[in-house]
Amino acid sequence: MLLDRDDGTLRITLNKPKRHNAFGHAVRDGLLEGLELALLDRSVEHVVVSGAGPSFCSGGDLDEFGTAPDMATAHLLRLHRSAARHVAALGDRIRFEVHGARVGAGVEVPSFAPRVTAADDAYFRLPELEMGLIPGAGGTVGVTRRIGRWRTAYLALTGHAIDATPALDWGLGDARAERGDPHRRSMEELPCRHGLPRRRGRRPKG
Repeated sequence: MLLDRDDGTLRITLNKPKRHNAFGHAVRDGLLEGLELALLDRSVEHVVVSGAGPSFCSGGDLDEFGTAPDMATAHLLRLHRSAARHVAALGDRIRFEVHGARVGAGVEVPSFAPRVTAADDAYFRLPELEMGLIPGAGGTVGVTRRIGRWRTAYLALTGHAIDATPALDWGLGDARAERGDPHRRSMEELPCRHGLPRRRGRRPKG
């Protein structure tokens, strides 16, 4: 995880580009560390979260699936190590800048932020049901609040990916952004609403 402080702005960059920033233990804990820092330090006025490499976040790290010692421990980890809860607690101080793959947790966690900018190459997918799971990073709450239950059901039940244009129309993003932000580069390449928008989603056609 890359943390970069510039006066009142804290930039948090998911920095596992070879794994497309898969949301494993290291990425989750690094993100939580940055978010907790912002929550504790009121001099941090703005938090910007982005991803290094070709993707923002490709979802849960499949190599770590099933590695918890038991189901109770897995549940407690999701409950008490929730990045989504920290994002919601930061309210208007946080925004996400997404590009490339935005899958699973990469869709769910940013859905709690009041502002998400999406690059033209961004695509959005909830594939959990195909693996016998349900969205477990807050998506059943955050995504539904943003796009409504019918559109959330469509994404979850079909597993289909949508690109930036319909995602912005539906409300998974709030503005379009250009690629090329230097903070998306990996560390190796570097020298050295609380009030969530409630959009009523209609049943998708087709």
